Amino acid sequence: MLAVHLVSFFFSKLQENPTKKVDRFLHKMRLNDEQLNDISARFQAEMKKGLSAESNAAAAVKMLPTHVRSTPDGTEKGQFLALDLGGSKFKVLQIKVREDQGIRKGGVEIEEKTYPIPNEVLNGRGTELFDHVSESLKDFMHEKNINPKKKHPLAFTFSFPCEQPTLDQGFLLEWTKDFSVRGLQGKDVVDSLRQAIKRTGGMDMEILAMVNDTVATMMTCGFDDKNCEVGVIIGSGTNACYMEQLNHVDLVEGDEGQMCVSTEWGALGDDGTLDDYITEFDREVDACSINPGKQIFEKMVSGMYLGELVRLVVLKMAKLGLLFDGRVTNALRTKGTITTAHVAAMEEYKNCLGHTREILESLNLSPSADDCIAVQHISTIVSFRSSNLVAAGLAAILTRIQKNRNTRELRITIGVDGTVYKTHPQYPKRLHKVVRRLLPECHVRFVLSESGSSKGAALVSAVAQRLASRKRQVDETLNSFKLSWEQLQLVKARMRAALQAGLKTDGPSEVKMLPSFVYRTPDGSEHGKYLALDLGGTNFRAMLVNFKKGLQQNTKLYHKIYKIPLEIMQGTGEELFDYLAQCVGDFLDYMGMKNTRLPAGFTFSFPCEQTALDTATLLSWTKGFKATNCEGHDVVDMLREAIKRRDEFDLDIVALVNDTVGTLMSCAYEDPQCQVALIAGTGSNVCYMEEVKNIEKSKEYMRKPNGVQDLRDGDEKKVKGGNGQHSDADFSKMCINTEWGGLGDDGTLDDIMTSDDTEVDQNSINPGKQRFEKLTSGMYLGEIVRRVLLNLTIRGLLFKGYVSEALKTPGIFETKYLSQIESDRLALLQVRSILQHMGLEGTCVDIITVKEVCGAISRRAAQLCGAGMAAVVDKIRENRGLDRLNITVGVDGTLYKLHPHFSRILQETTRALAPQCDVTFLPSEEGSGKGAALIAALAKHMQ
Repeated sequence: MLAVHLVSFFFSKLQENPTKKVDRFLHKMRLNDEQLNDISARFQAEMKKGLSAESNAAAAVKMLPTHVRSTPDGTEKGQFLALDLGGSKFKVLQIKVREDQGIRKGGVEIEEKTYPIPNEVLNGRGTELFDHVSESLKDFMHEKNINPKKKHPLAFTFSFPCEQPTLDQGFLLEWTKDFSVRGLQGKDVVDSLRQAIKRTGGMDMEILAMVNDTVATMMTCGFDDKNCEVGVIIGSGTNACYMEQLNHVDLVEGDEGQMCVSTEWGALGDDGTLDDYITEFDREVDACSINPGKQIFEKMVSGMYLGELVRLVVLKMAKLGLLFDGRVTNALRTKGTITTAHVAAMEEYKNCLGHTREILESLNLSPSADDCIAVQHISTIVSFRSSNLVAAGLAAILTRIQKNRNTRELRITIGVDGTVYKTHPQYPKRLHKVVRRLLPECHVRFVLSESGSSKGAALVSAVAQRLASRKRQVDETLNSFKLSWEQLQLVKARMRAALQAGLKTDGPSEVKMLPSFVYRTPDGSEHGKYLALDLGGTNFRAMLVNFKKGLQQNTKLYHKIYKIPLEIMQGTGEELFDYLAQCVGDFLDYMGMKNTRLPAGFTFSFPCEQTALDTATLLSWTKGFKATNCEGHDVVDMLREAIKRRDEFDLDIVALVNDTVGTLMSCAYEDPQCQVALIAGTGSNVCYMEEVKNIEKSKEYMRKPNGVQDLRDGDEKKVKGGNGQHSDADFSKMCINTEWGGLGDDGTLDDIMTSDDTEVDQNSINPGKQRFEKLTSGMYLGEIVRRVLLNLTIRGLLFKGYVSEALKTPGIFETKYLSQIESDRLALLQVRSILQHMGLEGTCVDIITVKEVCGAISRRAAQLCGAGMAAVVDKIRENRGLDRLNITVGVDGTLYKLHPHFSRILQETTRALAPQCDVTFLPSEEGSGKGAALIAALAKHMQ
């Protein structure tokens, strides 16, 4: 009975529709979208593993960095020789790339010659292979009349897995595609080629780049389509590459920009990842290959194996009696008798069954019509599975690029090469359709590489030359912003000399060294309510501070900020101070204290000459202010007069300080060691506690706060102060507002100023003034960056030479952008969005250059501030006659607080230039406003 049932079963199969019969037999090869998404997810996991330094060694998919950092942008040029070694034949080519002809304009001329590789060389030693290649190169040069005495750039396409430490090195990991040349595995094939060229002699070659055929395909297609950032080969072998964010490539130092990664996806499944998708036919193909257990994915996909897979399926079905009435010929049993070319022919649209019959008859078979239909369908399923697997792999790569760019929609081009893709009539259409179905939100364009991988290798070399030339020119520009150790020591010495000169009565000094009439820092005994007013930039701040004696942590602070319109900043003095009085009135009303006469401290962050704590004559406006009838006038009186004009409230303005002095007081309230303060924000300035005996200029007019005798009369009597008894020794120091921003106004910084610095200075509202401030402060750094970017663009080194209206607009590059762009946490995509906000569209390389420009200019600013600070702390140390000084510097300002690297570089420079000083930097939490209130408290207590 069993025999009857078996006969009945096979008879029913024989009568079944031939395509359904094959579908049932090869159901495991027919992959649905859920399975393809699963394979894609597995590949994504393998990619991540291969990119990580920790897991790369164990990863099957090696994700090899290629050191190709940019795709073509159309400006490449030059003449190159190229070698293309990737199969049983290799090519020698001469390639000419014409400038400004890329991106859909053509412009590449190619002459080539193909040289066969004898079997004995293919199975011989590595030296024999490269000697043959080198001799063929020499023959080509002779045939094309290429001057052998001239040095020629050489590009090398080597289509086997290599580990590349640099663009011109490649250590062979393993042979693929049935190559078995001895003595090269683990060796640098580029060096092997160099040695062979030396042995051959009569040639002078500079090997600029080695790439595999996949990378070269991407570069070839990228020359004509700027969106091409993926390359795929579907031929004798298979592989894919793409542009990965460098910060994800652990095997390469650096995290700025992109790098092309060769996935080497042919090895997917070598670790068992695809075991549940592998059929018995895949296992047999693998077992009979020269590398069992290796390149599993490639053996399911590539042209070297598709024909053999079809043969094994046909053979098995014939043996089971499902084809040819069970007849099997010796030809069908012979490996390699069905090729991938046969598979393509069997799927040709017009005459697929005719071709199928011819192929089967050549194997001594007598196929029926149903046999031909069945075998043709087998070919379709095998090749369809190949295109489906490639689609799943590409979906993984595109998904990764999507995530890198943090975008849902992706517009990208994939460059494709390989005999399967080119010659199989249905393969491209199937592949495109499945990729788009798996990723419907991606706009994917496929471009066939028409000139092959050799052109791509030459383009890699051309891009490398372009990037090297560009980097050299950009570096030359940025080198002018780099300060040597000797220059920093010179700046320190000049600042020290200017500080000393500013303390004297005779002769002008660019560093004003203005007495502040603040004789001591807070000691914690301050208490009561005080009003603080703060004008230092585009904002005016009113603040109420309530100090509790001995309880610094319990200080209560309330404030309100008012924006100062440009028309007020640059109108009349009366309009400015009326506006300030209006803001104060609004704040007092807001606090419900309009009828209370409060003592007030006024932070006024512009150069003033003071003859008392509550008297200050404005010397000059800075930071964009130009209000008329203010310079030469007492600004405290101007505020008092404005308050009188409003006739709404009354204030007791007991002290005026600038923001630097206010910051010193605020930080000294927290740390008694604080004797210096730095502002690094919109402006730049320093103050410090100087010995009164050194302040010669103050002896002409200096007086103490109310109730305090002049120190010069030698009176030894005690003077009642805010916290008990003080002797004259309590007034031996005074805070000096250096106004160090004026350093260099006499030309002493000309040797470190660049042409861009000079342009910014000349186009400012105060040409020739505050030159040190213009090199170090937030008001000007962004404009210096804009000038540098503009000049680089004019020279064709940025934004493809396109000078946008935005780039020509002064002030558009705000200093806050420096802090954002230089942030270590900010991805290039986010930097690109900042540039787009300013109307600037740039490539990845452009963005890196912008970051480098920002870094050079902010670093110089921090170093200059550090050199100046070293001069100040060293002076204090020598004033006190100490071998070693411990001191705290209070700091405020957006540049110091918000820029990711400014504070570190400033501190490092200060400590290096003042090695005998232990300097602690203390950021001010409440800023200079609280300091003004503290000085008001000191003044009231001294009265």
